[in-house]
Amino acid sequence: MPMRSIPLLAMLFVALSGTSSFAAPICLDAEGEAAIVNNDLPSAKAEAVARAKWAAVEQAVGAEVKAQSVVQNMMLVDEAISRQINGVVSRYKVLRVNNGPDTVTVKVNACVEPVRAKDAIAGLALNNAIAVFLPARKPGNSGGGGRYEETNVLSETLIGKLTGQGYTVVDVAPTHALDAAEMDQALKSGNFLSLRSMMYKFLANVLLVGKVDYTVSTRKGEHVGYGIAMPFNSVTVRLTYRLITRDPSGKMVILSAGTEQGKGLAGSVEDAAAQGLNEIAEKMGPVLLDKVGSYIKGVAKRIEVKVAGIAELKDSFAVKEVLQNLAWVTSVEEKGLGEFVVSYPENPIYLANSINQKGNLHVEAFTPSTINLKYLK
Repeated sequence: MPMRSIPLLAMLFVALSGTSSFAAPICLDAEGEAAIVNNDLPSAKAEAVARAKWAAVEQAVGAEVKAQSVVQNMMLVDEAISRQINGVVSRYKVLRVNNGPDTVTVKVNACVEPVRAKDAIAGLALNNAIAVFLPARKPGNSGGGGRYEETNVLSETLIGKLTGQGYTVVDVAPTHALDAAEMDQALKSGNFLSLRSMMYKFLANVLLVGKVDYTVSTRKGEHVGYGIAMPFNSVTVRLTYRLITRDPSGKMVILSAGTEQGKGLAGSVEDAAAQGLNEIAEKMGPVLLDKVGSYIKGVAKRIEVKVAGIAELKDSFAVKEVLQNLAWVTSVEEKGLGEFVVSYPENPIYLANSINQKGNLHVEAFTPSTINLKYLK
């Protein structure tokens, strides 16, 4: 059977049946659409139903980043994920089917098990996807309080540094998934349930969260003695942050935590605070990249890749170069002619899919630990 006829989302839901006792199901209406290929209407309808079920799962979890956008066009499936999501949709009913000239649209009412739905979404999260939320208290007229600015110089600078290194970064602030008060309370209490919810919403396995406050040390015009008035506002800005991930059981793990401070001198308190934020960003950038890089390296899996059809050393070198240039691959070791060990920090399904997109490499067989390829000259 051609692999292209079994899209990942359809395969993910082939075995969705039965019931769960984890929690009361949430029943939702959702729609799915699929293209009709070679006049195969039954297959298109099955795919559309699968997509509708997945849309219901996304609604139940409240995913802000669609899982479909992560696994779009994939033609392979990780068996571990298939087993993990078995039972996510306990039952469903097709409400409407619209057959167009090229597509089928299906509306279903699907009853989703909430706990298993979160596990299913989490199974598609990326280790190199980082959600960032660093609200900074905006200076007020009194200097003692102002509202929090959720998008600021610090958050924008750090997001730029992370994206510059090839990480997938989600800026939480514009989504309003969490506010500064909730995040502050989570940091103070150590209760990370709301932060874990953010991981589900954004398909990220790493969170950078914190808060920024400031103190006006000396105000412009303030007398500092000997008849001298301060010509500038002197502001000290302090960041308290945590870099958090999850272990395989879902438990929250702190990768790094700490404080940084910066100082600014300017004619206005706002400008002085901005200078302080810039100083913190310059200090935090290298620390953050080092911590995230160490984490990505630490979670990398060693996947055996065997390539059939290689008869010459130059062909083996060519395949190795292709593997080294794939996104997120950290290293490629050559074990023999056409045999490699690839270090990869993400779910192996993403590696298999990336390889399959290459014109001269075709995936013949796939498991989470081994990928068998055929080399086509």
